[in-house]
Amino acid sequence: MAVRGWRPAAAAIAAARPGGGGPGAAPGAAPASGPAPEAGAGAAAPATAALYVHWPYCRKRCSYCNFNKYVVPAVDEAAVRACLVREARTLLRLSQVQSVTSVFFGGGTPSLASPGTIAAVLEAVAGVAHLPAGTEVTLEANPSSASTPRLAGFRAAGVNRLSVGVQSLDDAELRLLGREHTAAEARGAVEVARGLFPGRTSIDLIFGLPGQSRGAWARGLEAALGLCDDHVSLYQLTLERGTALAAQVWGGALPTPPQDLLADMYQTARTMLVAAGFRHYEVSNFARKGALSTHNLSYWRAEQYIGVGPGAHGRFVPRGEGGHSREARVQTLEPDNWMREVQSQGHGTRRRVVLSPLEQLEELLALGLRTDEGVTRKRWGCFSPQLSLEAVFGAPGEAKALQEQGWLILDSGGLRCTMKGLALLDSLLPDLLCQLQRCWAPPAMPEEGSCARLQHPEEEPIGGSGAGGEAVGRSGLAGAVSRNIQSQNR
Repeated sequence: MAVRGWRPAAAAIAAARPGGGGPGAAPGAAPASGPAPEAGAGAAAPATAALYVHWPYCRKRCSYCNFNKYVVPAVDEAAVRACLVREARTLLRLSQVQSVTSVFFGGGTPSLASPGTIAAVLEAVAGVAHLPAGTEVTLEANPSSASTPRLAGFRAAGVNRLSVGVQSLDDAELRLLGREHTAAEARGAVEVARGLFPGRTSIDLIFGLPGQSRGAWARGLEAALGLCDDHVSLYQLTLERGTALAAQVWGGALPTPPQDLLADMYQTARTMLVAAGFRHYEVSNFARKGALSTHNLSYWRAEQYIGVGPGAHGRFVPRGEGGHSREARVQTLEPDNWMREVQSQGHGTRRRVVLSPLEQLEELLALGLRTDEGVTRKRWGCFSPQLSLEAVFGAPGEAKALQEQGWLILDSGGLRCTMKGLALLDSLLPDLLCQLQRCWAPPAMPEEGSCARLQHPEEEPIGGSGAGGEAVGRSGLAGAVSRNIQSQNR
């Protein structure tokens, strides 16, 4: 599964993949605001970016899913492939990216695409920009479309990392989630994946299901750890409007999990994973033996990324058309409309908006604090050479109070959450963003305690976009952990 969608700045930014939507100029239109110097992406900045590729089709819609995915009788894969290839070339040239740091195929269910489509996209990328040998290339796969020949075909096409949407190893829970695979099929798929992608297999698990107990969750996680100990993404179930599962819970047919129980489940999982040697490197993500997701780290570190495919999101400087400022972009959601736009103009960018330096810092803060490394002084300096981390968060105010209470740390390394602060990140962010706003533009800001709500270009909860990779997570535990969502994009 993938992430999708961004929330307002004062709330948790939830998106693992380039997801979201929001106001922006029409394709080809002038930016909504004048070009401001691009924070952290000046002329000397390396022209690199991560690439997210969205495959929007699934065989069925799961009961909890509101992502940008489509269930259709038949897919014209040749036409979709041609459009993915063309849009990738167009946007890479537009960005003038010289080197691609990672590629993530999300969805939807990209394991339903043929290995030939994956190979064609990678060949197109390598034809426009440098794609170094060994670059992380991840593909999301459902157990029901992860046979040995198929996964071997993906490996031959250039995929070297697999993210398997296991979600649960309990058949009753899988039926509740509307998954089409069984627990036995999930186990078989992960075993095959680990044989083909040793040390580079990730599994997704969802907790907080209606009626699920902490004991059942712990037993399921223990079973999962016996199956895969490379990388695990944990997502708290998020009830989304318009989904079958939400209707059942809100209608009283299924119980609503208590918040205290959800917090206990998250802490139980963290304790078990850390004891097993996993690094808790992001709110929802755990890795052993250095198996961190390079692609997702690019989102959390506010690096450039390009989104290709229906509903994909991106963050890059369009240097190819003379741009100097980072833009937030979202591609047209509906596949047929997207294909028509790609065929007529080379890309299907539906909305774009220039991000102000302040908005870029807000994203850097909200995403960077999701990681155990936090916002480093070096990274902050790239985006804010004049206003230091110390000047914003070292002075008396909300941040200082959070440090004194043991939720936050500001030291020579930068700004980061403590372990207990990480679990409550969404509750801490509004105060931190408020303090940033006041320090950035004191005369224009409201009085203390009434910070303006900043409109981000990706407030619309669109699924599938993606930043890609394991989901960044929505607001789960106290707003910090979430089911993926997929990661922008699954």
